[in-house]
Amino acid sequence: MIDHVSLAVADLGRAAAFYETVLAPLGLTKLVTREGATVGFGKRYPELWLNARPGLAPQPETTGTHICLRAASEDAVRAFHAAALSNGGRDAGAPGPRQAAFTTYFGAFVFDPDGNKIEAVNFP
Repeated sequence: MIDHVSLAVADLGRAAAFYETVLAPLGLTKLVTREGATVGFGKRYPELWLNARPGLAPQPETTGTHICLRAASEDAVRAFHAAALSNGGRDAGAPGPRQAAFTTYFGAFVFDPDGNKIEAVNFP
């Protein structure tokens, strides 16, 4: 249903470095760079875009916005979370089992350096 998602970031270089490390455990790599404008990550085509918005204030945690990305395993969820915390992200929910509307899953939540809430999830 959703083809791609875009996130506004204040410092494109900082954000690209953060996401390159954080998305690696999920199998997503940097595929497109438009210098000073945008960076796209994905598996075969860009599914997650970072768009430069110099001067953007960090987003408050109360926006209600979050993006969830699939992980191949619980270990990948843990690696995503650890990479985020080691690269300037903030914890928004440690790796662990959770109850969804229809099933249980294993997930972790982080805030990126711009305040965007990102989740990695693995369904058994």
